[in-house]
Amino acid sequence: MLIRTARRHPTSAVLGAALIGAVSLSPRTASADDAPAPSPSATDPARIQPPVLKFDPGVTYPEQALSTHLFETRVVTLILELDRTGAVTNAEVETPQGNGFDEAAASAARKLVFEPAQRDGHATAARIKFSYTFQPPSPRLVGRVMRQGSDSPISGATVSVRDAAGIEHSALTDTAGAWSMGGLAPGPAHVSISADRHMPLASDETLNPGEETQLLLRLAPELPPNPTAAVRPSEPIEEVTVHGEKPPREVIKRTMSKEEIGQIPGTNGDALTSLQNMPGVARPPPFRGALIVRGSAPEDTHVFVDGTNIPLVYHFGAFSSVVPTEVLEKIDFYPGNFSAQYGRGMGGVVDVGIRSPKRDGLHAMGQADLIDTRLLVEGPIGKTGWNFLLAGRRSWFDVWLTPLLKGSGIGITTAPRYYDYQAMLQKDLSARQSFRLLFFGSNDDLAILNQSPSASDPSFGGALSAHTAFWRLQARYENKFTDTTALRATVAYGVDALKVGLPVRFQSTTEHPLSNRLELSQKLGTGITANFGADFTMESYDLRVRRAPPRRPGQPDLGTTDTPVESSSSGTLVLPGVYTEWEIVPRSGTRIVPGLRGDYDSVIKRWDFAPRLNVRQDLTRGFPRTTLKGGVGLYYQPPTPLQTDARYGQTRLRSNRSVHYDVGVDQDLTPQVDLSVDAFYKQFDKLVVPGGGNSGTGHAYGVECMLRYKSDERFFGWISYTLSRSVRQDLPGDPLRLFQYDQTHLLTMIASYKLGRNWQLGGRFRLASGPLATPSSYGAFDATSGTQLTVDGYPAFGQRLPLFHQLDVRVDKTWKFPAWSLTWYLDVQNAYSNRAKEDLSYNYNYTSSTYTQGLPILPSLGLRAEF
Repeated sequence: MLIRTARRHPTSAVLGAALIGAVSLSPRTASADDAPAPSPSATDPARIQPPVLKFDPGVTYPEQALSTHLFETRVVTLILELDRTGAVTNAEVETPQGNGFDEAAASAARKLVFEPAQRDGHATAARIKFSYTFQPPSPRLVGRVMRQGSDSPISGATVSVRDAAGIEHSALTDTAGAWSMGGLAPGPAHVSISADRHMPLASDETLNPGEETQLLLRLAPELPPNPTAAVRPSEPIEEVTVHGEKPPREVIKRTMSKEEIGQIPGTNGDALTSLQNMPGVARPPPFRGALIVRGSAPEDTHVFVDGTNIPLVYHFGAFSSVVPTEVLEKIDFYPGNFSAQYGRGMGGVVDVGIRSPKRDGLHAMGQADLIDTRLLVEGPIGKTGWNFLLAGRRSWFDVWLTPLLKGSGIGITTAPRYYDYQAMLQKDLSARQSFRLLFFGSNDDLAILNQSPSASDPSFGGALSAHTAFWRLQARYENKFTDTTALRATVAYGVDALKVGLPVRFQSTTEHPLSNRLELSQKLGTGITANFGADFTMESYDLRVRRAPPRRPGQPDLGTTDTPVESSSSGTLVLPGVYTEWEIVPRSGTRIVPGLRGDYDSVIKRWDFAPRLNVRQDLTRGFPRTTLKGGVGLYYQPPTPLQTDARYGQTRLRSNRSVHYDVGVDQDLTPQVDLSVDAFYKQFDKLVVPGGGNSGTGHAYGVECMLRYKSDERFFGWISYTLSRSVRQDLPGDPLRLFQYDQTHLLTMIASYKLGRNWQLGGRFRLASGPLATPSSYGAFDATSGTQLTVDGYPAFGQRLPLFHQLDVRVDKTWKFPAWSLTWYLDVQNAYSNRAKEDLSYNYNYTSSTYTQGLPILPSLGLRAEF
C-alpha cells in the first residue's frame, strides 16, 4: 500500500551573482570577484574603487513559478543604488521576467552587504548592475516503509529509484522505517522497494522541481510455499493501492484531473460537459443536455451529487452543466457494470463530489465570457471552525446568440437562459468526523417558434416553451470510527419542476423528493471488506398532461384525428433500496467484488433483486502493469409516473431490465501513457413500450479504446474510439430496428500543451456517425382545410444522416500577481464552421426535403480572476 503527499521546500537556487555595474560616473565596469581600480584619465583624474560584495544570503526560486509548474532557468538583472555605507537603498529590475522572479530578486538584493565604493579614498554612493540566476530546485523523495496489518516499521529495506535521467539511486530504511533521497532529476520516476520475507512493491511517481514527495509504503509478507499454509493474522495480505486511492468496485471507473477538465477545448472549461469526450458516450442531439451511454436512452443514466440524485446534468443547450467546475472535487463516471450502491438505472452513472471550502483565508473567483458569468467566494468563518462556500452562475449569451439561432433555420428563436447556485457550510467535528450542509439548484427557460407544423402532427405549431428547475438541501455526516470501520450518511430534500409544450399540448410535472443514503464499511479481516448500504426515496408528485393518446408501435399517425387527451394526477412514490457488496482480495493483484441489491417500487408493488459481480486481476507486478477486468450484473429501472398514469399511461407495468456484460484490459505503456480496451454487451428486456406494456427488447454491444497521456507539467491528451451498435424491438414479431440514439463510430482526439510564459493551446477533434431520422414515406397538403397529412416511414429512425465532424480550439493566457491571478481565454467551437446535419425538414406538400443544420462557428471570449 502506498500513500502519497507533497509539499514545497525552499531550496535555494542561486548559481551565481555577478557584479557588472559602474560606480558613480565612471566609464569602467567592475565585478564582485575582480574589481581593480581604473587608471585615472585626463577627463576624470579622480581615483575610483567600485564596491566589493561582502555578504550575499542567496535567493530562493519563487513559489509563484513553482505553483504554476514553470521550471525554467531565468536571469534577472537589477540596477542597485548603494549609499555611502554600502547598503542597498533601491533595487530596480532592468528587464522584468514575471512569475515572481522579479520580486524574489529585488527582495534578496536588499539584503546584500557591500564595502562602499571609494572616490579619492572617500566612501561614496554608487549605482551598479547585479544579476541573479534562478535554476529550478531538484525534487526530493522521503518516506517510510511499514508492515501491512501491524503497521510496524521495516528496517534495512532497500528503496531504489530510477529518475527521469535514467540514473539509479538507492537508500536503506532506518530503524523507524524512514528513508530520504535528493538530487533527483525532475519528471517520471520508478520507485521499487524490497525487504527480506516481504513481497516487493513498485510505484511510478512524477517528480516536480521544488517539490518534496512523501511516500508511505506498506509491504505484505511473502506467500508461504504451501498454498494451504496459514498466514499470520498480524500480517494480512491486501492489494497494493497507489496514491491512497482505493481500486474501484466497478469494472470501469474513468476520472479526469482538475487540470484536464478545466482546459479541454470545446467545453468552455466545464467539467461535466467534458464527459461527452469519454469512450462509449454518444454525441447528443442539438441543444439537448443528454448523456447517451453505451446504447442506452439518456434517461437511463443517473447523476448523483454526493450521493443525492438530481434530475438533469446540463442546462438547456448543453453549453454548461448544472454544477460548475469551480466547486467540484471529483467526477467518477461509470459507463456500465457499476456498483450495487447505485440502483434504479440501467445506463451509466455519474457521481459528482463537491469539494470542501478552503480554510487558509478568504478566496474569491469571478469569470465572465460570452456564455455566462460566474462568481465564487469561500473561506473560514472566524475562529468558529466552520467554513463556507457561496457560488452562482447566470447565462447571458441569449443576447448575442438569438440572432444566430434565428438565421440557422432550426426553429429556435430565443437562446436558453439559465442560472445555478451553490451554498455550503462545513465543519470538522473531530479528526475522524465531519458535517456538511449544502444547498444547490438550477433554473432554465427556453422558447421555440415552430415556423412550420410537424410532418407527423399538424397541430404542433406556434410557440413552444420549456422550463426546468430543481433545488436540493443536503446534509452529510461522515465518521471513520476506527481504521476498519467507517460510516457515511446523507439526507436531502428538494423540488423538481418541468413544464414543456404548447398551449394545446403540454406536460407539467412537479416532484418533491426526500431521500437518504447510508453506507457502513467494515473491514472483517485479511483481504475482506464488507459494505452495507441503504437508500430511500419518498417522492410526492403532481402530473398534468395534455397530448395525443399513446399509439402502439407501428400504428400510423393520422394527424388531426389524434385528439389531445388531458390528464391530471398526483401521488407519492416510495422507493426503498438496500444493498451489500464485498471487496475480497485473496492475494496481491486479485480483486473480487460480489454484490446484491434490492429495490422496491410502491406503484408497481414489486421488489427487484439485482446480483452483480466484478473481478480485476493484475497480470504483472509493478511497472508496466497489465490488468484484466470483467463483470456481469442485473440492472432494473422502474417506470416513470407518466408511464403509470391511470389515463395516459398503462397499468400492470414492471421495471425495465438490462443485463450488463463487460471484459477489458488496462495496460501501462510508459509512466505517462496507458491504454484501456473494453468490450461490452447489454441485453434489454421488459422495456416499457407505449401501448405495448413491457414488450420491448433489444441489445447494445461494442468495443471502447482509450489511449491516454496523463497530465504532466506541459501536456495532456487522449484518443478515444468506440465502435458500437444498439437495436430495439417493440413488439414480438416486429422487425429489429436501430435504436434512435445509435451511433456506430465515435472518435475523439484531445491535446493541450503549455507553451511557456503561462500560455496554453489545445484542440479537440470529434467525428461521429450521423444521427438517425425518420423519413416521411408519404405526405400531402390539404388546401381545403389548410392541414398537412403525412405517414412516417416504418420502422422509425430508418435513415442515417451524414457524418458529423468538428474541430474545437482553446487558447489560455494567465498573468500571476503576488495575491491574485488573471486568465484570458478564447474557446472556439466548430472552428472551421462545419454545420452538422441534425434532422430532415420537408416543404409544405412533402415534395422535397432539406437538412436541418446545427450552429456555425461559436467563439467564446472570457476573463477569469481569482485570489
